[in-house]
Amino acid sequence: MPELLPILSQEEIREKVARLAQQISDDYKESQLVLIGVLKGAFVFMADLVRNLNIPVEIDFICASSYANSDKSSGDVKILSQLRTDIKDKHVLIVEDILDTGQTIKRLISSFASRQPKSIRVCACIDKMERRQTDSRADYSCHCVSHGFLVGYGLDYAEQYRQLPAIYHLQFSASEEKNDRHL
Repeated sequence: MPELLPILSQEEIREKVARLAQQISDDYKESQLVLIGVLKGAFVFMADLVRNLNIPVEIDFICASSYANSDKSSGDVKILSQLRTDIKDKHVLIVEDILDTGQTIKRLISSFASRQPKSIRVCACIDKMERRQTDSRADYSCHCVSHGFLVGYGLDYAEQYRQLPAIYHLQFSASEEKNDRHL
């Protein structure tokens, strides 16, 4: 059984999300902003972020995946749903649970750019550079980490752990890491 090592408590998350929402509200107070949540992982973070904003926003979701049931990105980003909101001439903020390899964000930015928004920026709950493969970056983030496989607060491993109210490093034993490579 993997061990859960605490990274961010529920209270720390609450404080960081509130500060981030204030910054976004200040930055977009005179703008038309569309938040696009990347499902499934960003749903918890985005819900808290939206409740803390003090500006009107439009909301949409897109489903994208590159992990399947592994702790490593396949590198093959699958977009499983499309936007329903017209983003032409609007500011777009992509909301992610974690910015890791950067492949998903790179693909989404490229896809959204063809719809002619005023701007596209990225907001991630967690910004993790360990496996970054692109020049993608988070314009807004709650917390930066250097390494580890994180779960909780919407982040999952094989669809498990999303319901945890805090964020944890999922520490595998040596035998679990070996077995996990075969998922």
